Amino acid sequence: MIICGIDEAGRGPVIGPMVIAGYCIEEKNQELLKKTGAKDSKMLSPKRREELEEALKRLAHSYKIEVIEPKEIDDALNNPESNLNWLEAIYTAKIINALKPDKVILDLPSNNKESYLAFIKKNLKFKVRIDAEHKADVNFPVVSAASILAKLERDRRIREIEKEIKQNIGSGYPSDPRTIEFLRKNHSRYDEIFRKSWASFKREKQAKLK
Repeated sequence: MIICGIDEAGRGPVIGPMVIAGYCIEEKNQELLKKTGAKDSKMLSPKRREELEEALKRLAHSYKIEVIEPKEIDDALNNPESNLNWLEAIYTAKIINALKPDKVILDLPSNNKESYLAFIKKNLKFKVRIDAEHKADVNFPVVSAASILAKLERDRRIREIEKEIKQNIGSGYPSDPRTIEFLRKNHSRYDEIFRKSWASFKREKQAKLK
């Protein structure tokens, strides 16, 4: 049996993409995965995540990473028939369709489990068992592995942005003082890196107009 864990990184930042990863493993290798020390990416240092990457990919049956850029996120939030959960669900279905696992375990972003799963299944090309719960990235190593791959990709994208514009943008989260300082000075310059539907972006833009 092939089990697939799915998780995201970067739902909340005002800068950069959201990344969703699917990580598949053969059921018989779950114990080996556990022994790697894979856990929710937020519980690991950046260095430890990088150290785990090779071992995780070596153990994987398959994996897939999807990157959702700020413009697509804004488009989803500005559409009255969409939201961030539906956007994540669409990409989750895309990953499942590509990897074709026998079972899926995913970290649940929505408070309405039934509605969220129904939306995913509507976008699937085949039937598959899906288990979804909050804190799945903590409770299931296969979801932890997906969490780590997503976070690694998200962090790399942020570093690429910094390299391109030659400035420190911090983590990209509104709670990061470096990010807010960068946003304050540059929100009208680097158009494509910002999520313009975010309150922190709108606040800075409004302040500039006064």
